[in-house]
This record gives sequence, C-alpha cells and structure tokens, in this order.
Amino acid sequence: MKYRKMPKTGEKISILGFGCMRYPLRDDGSIHEELSERMMDYAIQRGVNYIDTAWPYHKGESEPFVGRFLEKYGLRDRVKLATKLPSWLIEKREDMDYYLDEQLKKLRTNHIDYYLVHALDKKRWEQVKKCGIFDFLSAAKADGRVRNVGFSFHDDLSVFKEIVDSYNWDFCQIQYNYMDIEFQAGKNGLLYAAGKGLGVIVMEPLRGGKIAGRVPQEVKLLLDSQKKNYSPVEWALRWVWDHPQVTLLLSGMTALEHVVENVEVASKAEPSSLTEKEKSVIEEVRNIYRTRMKVPCTDCKYCLPCPSGVNIPRVFQLYNDAFIFDDMEGARKDYNMFLKEDEKAHNCIECGKCESLCPQKISIIEKLSQAVKAFEK
Repeated sequence: MKYRKMPKTGEKISILGFGCMRYPLRDDGSIHEELSERMMDYAIQRGVNYIDTAWPYHKGESEPFVGRFLEKYGLRDRVKLATKLPSWLIEKREDMDYYLDEQLKKLRTNHIDYYLVHALDKKRWEQVKKCGIFDFLSAAKADGRVRNVGFSFHDDLSVFKEIVDSYNWDFCQIQYNYMDIEFQAGKNGLLYAAGKGLGVIVMEPLRGGKIAGRVPQEVKLLLDSQKKNYSPVEWALRWVWDHPQVTLLLSGMTALEHVVENVEVASKAEPSSLTEKEKSVIEEVRNIYRTRMKVPCTDCKYCLPCPSGVNIPRVFQLYNDAFIFDDMEGARKDYNMFLKEDEKAHNCIECGKCESLCPQKISIIEKLSQAVKAFEK
C-alpha cells in the first residue's frame, strides 16, 4: 500500500480509502455483513487505513455496521475513521451536537478522526453558518470528539472557494475523475484547496463505476494500445493518483474482487508517474465519451431556477450518461433515485424561459421531453 501525508497533520494515510456506501446487499436490501466484513478485513490487512461512512449510507445502517465490525475485530486503532454531519438535517446549533454524539455511539468510539460537514452547496452552507457551524467544529475539536474537520462538496467553484476561505479546515472532499475535470470544484478547486494547505480527498474516481463498467469498444482499443495491461479501473484510479495534490481517493467497493483490484493498483501508483503520452490518451478517451453526449449542456445553470422546479442540468447530465456509458438502465435508476419528484423533466410546462437564457442555444423543451420518454415512460 502506498501512503501520502495529510498536509496539516503529517499523518500517513493510505492512498486508497474504503467508502462504506456500496456494500453488497442481501435480498431484503440489508447489508450482507459476512461478505462486507471479508472485504473490509482484506483491505485493512493490506494497509488501507481510512474508512469513510456517513449518517444516511445504507439507509442509516452503514455507521452501526462499521462500528460493530471495528469493535468485533479490534481494528479501531488501526484505522482513521471518517463520518459526516448531515447538513440537510441541521435546523439549530444543538442539532450538530446531537448528530455527532449519536454517531459516536453508532460507531462505538470516543472520537472521529476525520469529520466532514456533508454535501455542502450554497443553500446548505448558508443554513449551517446561521446555526453556528464554526462554533460547533471548534468545540468538537477542543473537547476531543473529532480530530480533523473538513467538508464534502457539491456546487460551483465560486462556492467552493468561499467555503475553503471561511474556516481553518484540515481537509476537504470533492468529486474528481478524468471525465469531471471542470465539474463542481474540479481541477481548479483541487489546486486551490491544496494551495491553501488542505488535504484533498477525492470521491467518485470511477464516476459511480461508469468509467469502469460498459467501456465502449473504441475506448477499450485506445487504452489497450498503450501496452500497459491496465484495466479501465486502473487507468481511472492511476489518473487521479497522478495528481500530487490528491491525498487519497475513496472507492465504494461492492465485491471482494473490487477490493483486490483496488488494493493491487494502490500498491503501485505514484504521483506524477503518467507520461505525457498516457495523459494525452486519457484526454482522447474523454473526448470520445463527450462525442456520445446527446445534449451539449455545460452545467452553467443559466437556465435555473426553472419556474416549474425542473433541475434541468441534472436531468441532462443523467440523460447524457445513459448514452455516454451505454447504460440507460443505470441512468434511469439514478434519475428515479436521486432526483426529487418536482425536479423531474415531466414538470416542464414549456414556458420557454430556459431556452431564452441558454448560452448553448439548446432546445431544452424538446430534450426534456426526450428525457421523460427515456426515464419516466
């Protein structure tokens, strides 16, 4: 296992972190604990020392399972444990202490090594600030309930910079992969946070498994032409780890073979090790995927707010994913799982306001209608 240092503490962290949100399931939807224990044990015995969970994962069952597992096998002191304050549930200052104290009980520990304010965007950021987030984080560090504080992020670069600059954070967590170099915080956010001395944890290095699943033949041929014998998974992980500013990446593994492959790659990957030729090949792969897009949406959000509440950029992202990754079933599942009912495309009343604002001159009404047919019929 390779390790990198968390900039502000000097702690050695495995470059592969275990994301506890995609455990294998039983037929009733509960965590398959025997298989999950085997996966966790395999990873930890081979040097993974960062375990990441959160309040809502597996419908609230991830934290209790992780706590039981670490206690059962006496592994708590061998890992850095991360979990997250559910920002969307915070209505007052006391809520923050309530959720942290409940998480300590669920995880059967007296401290969280890496504690994040979960899934911040502009709206949630304003809410937790109003409720006293700075006082809470400072108090939780002072009394020892948490060791390091950070945040995970889902919004625009300008909001990301605002949050980074607002508090003495130890680290942050962003979505980053070779397809999403300009999405949300993106590469500019990575460089900005690292430049401020924060550790940077990367989530979605495989874009939810999409850039490692049904790989188009032309992409496979291009990657294979490099004679590296890397799988699509290895290419994607190595691309992230090639960035020296990345402290570690999280992989939400669902089977033991995923853990075996990820651990193997993490035993060899070094920063700044990809050649210019290899990086240009990844750029070609990105361009191939982009040519498969059905809607040239850049996620600028000029079309928002929609008078009917449709989350137009998110609908288009999922619609594009269906064709980019040849996975209509997966995109349909994500659409119906993650979009609120009032955000879905069928709410469009064809007022045309969005089309007058779109810099890409997209026929938004027509494309939303196509998304309805793809995802809702």
